[in-house]
Amino acid sequence: MSRTLTVGLDGSPESLAAAEWAAREALLWPAALRAVYAGDQQPSAYRPFAGETVPVPGEDRAERMLREVRATLTHRHPGLHVTTDRLEGRPAAALLEASGDAELLVLGSRGLGRAGGHLLGSVASAVLARAERPVVLVRADDGADAVEGDVVLGLELHDQADDALLAFAFEAASRRGAALRIVHGWRLPAYPDVLSAGTDEREVLDALLRPWREKYPTVEVTGEAVVGGAGPHLVDASRNAALVVVGHRGSHASTVGSVGPVTQEVVRHAVAPVAVVPHG
Repeated sequence: MSRTLTVGLDGSPESLAAAEWAAREALLWPAALRAVYAGDQQPSAYRPFAGETVPVPGEDRAERMLREVRATLTHRHPGLHVTTDRLEGRPAAALLEASGDAELLVLGSRGLGRAGGHLLGSVASAVLARAERPVVLVRADDGADAVEGDVVLGLELHDQADDALLAFAFEAASRRGAALRIVHGWRLPAYPDVLSAGTDEREVLDALLRPWREKYPTVEVTGEAVVGGAGPHLVDASRNAALVVVGHRGSHASTVGSVGPVTQEVVRHAVAPVAVVPHG
């Protein structure tokens, strides 16, 4: 098995949810799973999958956490190959380096509940802005149970119609046996003929998707056009989605502010796990 998915752990409920999501995802690929802890500081006290335990004084909590996560995931998911690693250096830089050898990097993402806002952690923000591989952000309430639903793709037809983004979304839908729902934004011209403008956009989308429909004939594809930014529509669609996929044009900036406004809104507020795919 040559493919590997990597999940970053820090002991938080969000990272444990990310580990559970990544385990299920690895079986779908199929791929091995590498669980890593980055940084020199010990993780804060955490609630393992099996329940609360009291750490032994002086114990290396990071090593203990990695052992427990590996044991739990291999027990829950027979056939899953799990390895663990301690990474040296600053967490964001270490995770970015680790992601270079992975098909996918999975991280926990802090939220305020399904109806609330979202606070993206500083490490996840830095990784997201600079990653050259797809990154999936998982909230604490997304990892425990498998979620059935469509894969939802946010697509700007004239700005983000990139093969990497489309390939990731179609593959994700295909391996789940799920439908692919595409939410695409478009801009009205200064003096619009609404009917002809809408027809033009549909023709662009149909032409763009034609080779992908031929490659993935079992994936049911629907499109939803929205005028302007697609962010709020994607957040709403995330409530019944298995995964939301958005794009990010690569950058070496260090903050999440370097991603586009639609992607930024989705990673902050979406309910489902969000895959951010660098492209372009």
